Amino acid sequence: MLSFNPLTFPTSLHSNPNIKSFSKSIHGFSTFRFPKASPPFDQNHLMPHPKATNHTVYHHPSDFPNKPKSQILISSSTITNHIIHCHPSPFPNKPTSQILLSGFLNKPKSHILKAAADAPQPTIPDEDSSSSKKKTLQLAIVFGLWYFQNIIFNIYNKKALNVFPFPWLLASFQLLAGSVWMFFLWSFKIQPCPKISKEFIFALLGPALFHTIGHISACVSFSKVAVSFTHVIKSSEPVFSVVFSSFLGDSYPLSVWLSILPIVFGCALAAVTEVSFNPQGLWGALISNVGFVLRNIYSKRSLQNFKQVNGLNLYGWISIMSLIYLFPVAVFVEGPLWVEGYRRAIEIVGKPSTFYLWVIVSGIFYHLYNQSSYQALDDISPLTFSVGNTMKRVVVIIATVLVFRNPVRPLNGLGSAIAIFGTFLYSQATAKKSGGEKKS
Repeated sequence: MLSFNPLTFPTSLHSNPNIKSFSKSIHGFSTFRFPKASPPFDQNHLMPHPKATNHTVYHHPSDFPNKPKSQILISSSTITNHIIHCHPSPFPNKPTSQILLSGFLNKPKSHILKAAADAPQPTIPDEDSSSSKKKTLQLAIVFGLWYFQNIIFNIYNKKALNVFPFPWLLASFQLLAGSVWMFFLWSFKIQPCPKISKEFIFALLGPALFHTIGHISACVSFSKVAVSFTHVIKSSEPVFSVVFSSFLGDSYPLSVWLSILPIVFGCALAAVTEVSFNPQGLWGALISNVGFVLRNIYSKRSLQNFKQVNGLNLYGWISIMSLIYLFPVAVFVEGPLWVEGYRRAIEIVGKPSTFYLWVIVSGIFYHLYNQSSYQALDDISPLTFSVGNTMKRVVVIIATVLVFRNPVRPLNGLGSAIAIFGTFLYSQATAKKSGGEKKS
C-alpha cells in the first residue's frame, strides 16, 4: 500500500500563503483522519519532498481551533502526480496511515467521470452460466444415448425375434446381459456396490416381479406385431397409471382425466387400422403397461426407505431378481422347442455369428437404454423425463418403420399421433398437479 510520510512536508507550516485558501474554498482538499489521542507532529522531522513543484501544505490541528482535532486537511492543488508518504514513527502504537493524493483532484468533475467511464472494467467470469451450459450439454448427451440405445435395441430385438420367435428365452438373455454388466461394474468399482440387507431384498420382491411381467409381455408383443404398433399401445401407460393409482387412494384433477381421453381414442384408432394386427400382440403390450405401472407404484411404496441406493444400482438388482423369476418359467413354457428353433434360425440367417450378434446386441442395449433412462431421471424433473419418454416413442416408431418398411395407413398414423399427443397432455397435467401439491 502507499503511505503518507510527514517527513516529506515543508518545514514552514504556518507561513505558507496556501493556508488562507481554506477559508474561501475547500475544493481540491482531501481529508485525512488520524487516530484519536495521537501525539502531535514533531515539526523538526518535516522536510519538503524533493520532487514537489511547490510547497505542499500541512495543516496542524492548532491552525483550526473550530475543527475537530482528529481532522487534518491537506491541500493537494500543487502536487503534480506525486505521492505523499506517512511515516509511522509519530504513531508508534498505531498502524501506518495510508493515503493517495493525485493532482487530478483539481481537474473538472466531468473529466474525472469521463476518465472513470473510459477505464477498463474488470471482467468476472459468469460461473453460473458456464455450469448451466455444461449441465445442459451433459443432459443432451444422456438423452441422445438414451434414444440411440433404445432404437438399436428395438431393431436388433425384432430381427432376432423374426428368425427365433421365442420371446421368453430372449427376454431372459437380455436380463442376463444386464446382470453380468452390473457385476462387471461392481467388481471393478466403476459403480459403487450398495450394501444389501434382508429388508432391501424383501422390499425388492414386488417391484422385480412386476418388472418381469412388463418385460416379458413387451417381448411377446414385439414377436407378434410390428414394433411401431407395440409402442403406440405402450403409449397408453398413463391411462393405467391413473386408474391403478386412483384405486390405491390417489386423486387426480379433471385435467388429468381429460388428458387420457385422446390416448384411449388414438390407441383404439391405431389398433383398428393396424396392418399387422394380432390379438396376442395387443394384449402383450397392454399387460406390459400394467406390469410397469405396478412396478413404479410399488417401488415408491416399498423402496422409499432405501434412498442410499441410486437409480442405476436399483435397476441392476431388479434385473438380477427378474432373471431369477423369469428363466425357470421360460424353460417350462418354451424349453422343449429351443433346439429346433435354433436350427431354423441358423438356416434363415445363414451364419451363426450373425444370429449371435443380433441376440448379444439386443441384450446389451436393452440394459444400456434402461441405464441411461435411470441416469436421466436422476438429473431432471419427472415432467421433463415424461416428455422425453414421449418423444422417444416417436423417434423409435419412425426409425423402426423406416428400417422394417412396415406399411402405415393414414388412419393408423393419425391414431398414433393422437395417442402420443395425449401422452404429452397427460405429462403437462400431472406436472401441474404435482406443483399444486408442493405449494399446499
